[in-house]
Amino acid sequence: MKRTWMGASLALASVGLLVGPLQSAEAATPKIKVHYIDVGQGDAIYIKMPSGEDIVMDGGNKGKGDALVAYLKKQKVGDIEMLISTHPDADHIGGLDEVLDSFKVKSVYAPKVKHTTQAYKDFLLAVKREKLTIKTAKVGVSLPVKGVKAQFVGPVKDYANSDLNNWSAVLHVAYKKNTFLFTGDAELKSEQDMIAKKKTLRADVLKVGHHGAKTSTSATFLKYVKPKYAVISVGKNAYGHPTNEVVTNLKRAKATMLRTDKSGTIVFEGNGSSYTIKKSK
Repeated sequence: MKRTWMGASLALASVGLLVGPLQSAEAATPKIKVHYIDVGQGDAIYIKMPSGEDIVMDGGNKGKGDALVAYLKKQKVGDIEMLISTHPDADHIGGLDEVLDSFKVKSVYAPKVKHTTQAYKDFLLAVKREKLTIKTAKVGVSLPVKGVKAQFVGPVKDYANSDLNNWSAVLHVAYKKNTFLFTGDAELKSEQDMIAKKKTLRADVLKVGHHGAKTSTSATFLKYVKPKYAVISVGKNAYGHPTNEVVTNLKRAKATMLRTDKSGTIVFEGNGSSYTIKKSK
């Protein structure tokens, strides 16, 4: 019996020697984490870069700021290297003033278009309180992130002030083989302009434009993006989002659809080659 116990112990020790270093190597692998936060009908995204930078993109509607701040604190966010407002619509910019008031933010990016809503004014006042200036989000502008290529691929041109959705800052992120495209509310006109500009649009994970409205996510656009996953940030709404047209386009593109109204907050974790996906519901 003694010999058998010793044999088993030696075997376990050998296994331990093999498993330990593998677990350490796995834990040490830098990862990118993208949180598509459930804020109802609106967009709010948090990205933890492999080298540690924190990026917040959009803040949901007015009244969602508290929940967004609480979520970020739960993720142990200390400060925010880059905050992005894709465009001034209230369901994207509404909670960003509370984020600015709650965290030290180093840089703010937004497209060069104005709006007259109180949500937009509150955002500008919060930026001013923090003594920051807004850097223009437009095609060709890169974010200073170590080991990751993060570049705006839209907007590629100026649109009418009333055409706010097409002003959306569109960000492409590539960490080794993990690729993401964040489209804000960019519509067909912007999609066509990005294709004509021959920007890199291919991405494994697409944040579907404008909550699945039929004015975005054309079949032609999807041929360039070729998404494996399509995340729709959507809540209860009277607009019919996501529309049958977009759902059909995504099915034909063979993209796996994920919706925040059905799955809650959705988190993609990438190690540079593959992904794990977590849902809160």
